[in-house]
Amino acid sequence: MNRREFLSATTLAVVPASRADDKKTIAFGFSLYGMKSLSIADALSACAKIGYDAVELAAMPGWPAEPKALSSEHRKAIRKQIGDLRLQLAAIMENCPLDGDDKQHATQLERLKSAAELGHDLVPDSPPVIETIVGGKPDQWEKLRGQFADRLADWAKLADAAKMTICIKAHRMGTMNRPEHVRWLLDKVKSERIRAAYDWSHFEQRDMKLTDTLKELMPLTRFVHIKDTVIEKGQAKFVLPGDGSTDYVALLRGLNEHRYAGCVCVEVSGMVSSKKDYDPIAAAKKGYAAISAAFVKAGIRRNG
Repeated sequence: MNRREFLSATTLAVVPASRADDKKTIAFGFSLYGMKSLSIADALSACAKIGYDAVELAAMPGWPAEPKALSSEHRKAIRKQIGDLRLQLAAIMENCPLDGDDKQHATQLERLKSAAELGHDLVPDSPPVIETIVGGKPDQWEKLRGQFADRLADWAKLADAAKMTICIKAHRMGTMNRPEHVRWLLDKVKSERIRAAYDWSHFEQRDMKLTDTLKELMPLTRFVHIKDTVIEKGQAKFVLPGDGSTDYVALLRGLNEHRYAGCVCVEVSGMVSSKKDYDPIAAAKKGYAAISAAFVKAGIRRNG
């Protein structure tokens, strides 16, 4: 019986995504963004069997966890399975760009509202954060930052009403692509309901240091993605954890030093999952092997 099976046998309660009474533990999860070809039930079972503490659901249109595709009965079944497997539901992934027209903005607000309702249905006592990138192109920061701030204010109102936290993630190929961009927007919005999602892969192989990005963003961060980044022919390419040079021991220790107490979640990039020979379970196993070993080496206890 492995650790996951032992926990499953001893209790059936759903565990919140973070625990305020133990700031020195970090949950280790896998994003079902990397398991689109599997049913939610099969994906959850696979993650639990591998040994993950937590998962992130992908709720974009066409994905298994798209809210409109999940009936009340389906949601009850997912909630029960999460509890039975002793998995934490750390986040719900969305993709809601802020750079579209007013009609698109209204659509994004409806999608965020639906994601919030899903989160409350699945974990009523401690709903997961909603995590999203915000779109645009890298050279549009000066042009779009005002629009982004205005629309994030609308997101904040929605998040207040829904009692949810929305985490925005800097993306090296998007308009908000640097830590100072994230801070600028959050300073403008001034809402505890709009926070940051941190992903070192979008800063790595650039003019940034891990320690500096952690110092700038950790006070604002409620969710963390991890994957590796390599440079091929002058272009950034995302790969699975362990297939690049990311120092996960240093990353985990840095998170711990900043008192981060949420989830560190493996995200498989579409650059990887779109390949013909991609195997989602093999990818999850590879990510688990690489990062679980880093937890041990870093001397950090897991929240699971």
